[in-house]
Amino acid sequence: MVLRTICGQKVLSAEGAKAINMSSIISLNDTAAYLWESVTGKDFTVEDLKNLLLDKYEVDEPTAAKDAQALADKWVELGVVDK
Repeated sequence: MVLRTICGQKVLSAEGAKAINMSSIISLNDTAAYLWESVTGKDFTVEDLKNLLLDKYEVDEPTAAKDAQALADKWVELGVVDK
């Protein structure tokens, strides 16, 4: 999956043979795009996502942990990362 900006919207899209299936385009908000860019090409954990949120945003740790877990779960559900 590659992060692209299309008409001002950040989206993940497949490359290669997977790109034929246009349903594999996933829209990301700015926070999700920041996290994706920060962990692309690396092994990462939900803890890593949480720490990235804490470093960049004024958010308390329980909220960051909850949001990081929700995003990681969604990425796994969509098949863009492995558990």
